[in-house]
Amino acid sequence: MASRILLLAFLALLSKISYRFTNFVGFQARFFASFSIKISELYMLIFIVAVFVNDLACKNPKDVKADDFFFSGLDTPGDTANKVGSNVTLVNVEKIAGLNTLGISLARIDFAPYGLNPPHIHPRATEILTVLEGSLYVGFVTSNPDNRLFAKVINEGDVFVFPQGLIHFQFNYGTKNAVAIAALGSQNPGVITVANAVFGSKPPISRDVLAKAFQADKKTIDWLQAQFWMDNNN
Repeated sequence: MASRILLLAFLALLSKISYRFTNFVGFQARFFASFSIKISELYMLIFIVAVFVNDLACKNPKDVKADDFFFSGLDTPGDTANKVGSNVTLVNVEKIAGLNTLGISLARIDFAPYGLNPPHIHPRATEILTVLEGSLYVGFVTSNPDNRLFAKVINEGDVFVFPQGLIHFQFNYGTKNAVAIAALGSQNPGVITVANAVFGSKPPISRDVLAKAFQADKKTIDWLQAQFWMDNNN
């Protein structure tokens, strides 16, 4: 009985959606009416309505918990034993579900001596970075036609801003480890590492294209494409 009431309520809701779907809804009603729903025989009709925002499923507000706004582990240094000598620990909407629609995320960046966070862009966010330990040489490049470089050495407690969509980098030129914290103006800022995208794409970009674009010989392009272009983001 309860299942029949649920079915009728659902069909009534459908009938109110739009006049243009009247015939479709009528078909649905006739279709569902042809079924005999008997709980005792385990024939059940289940309707699942999921709401998505930014391609992420939303929880029923009654099911939200404190853990949906919580992340633990940013005090743990990232592993910098890699080719670029850096590690980015990103705390975004994939790590904290409650960030969805709030337009903010956070990252810890660890640097080995002479470690580099390679030139990259965030297509959906401006970044503001502060140094917690050590010193960093940081900078960004403006768009065409000027391609102007804004760069500076920043120390503990200093803050630097990287505008949305511009190529930027951070380099630890010192002999000690460095640590920085970055805030980003999106719950899902995205990252495109320039070298990875250009030389590590799958399938690879034609070497003829890259040779002309970088004004380099094809052997150099072949060598670059043969390298392992790692992602230092976690």
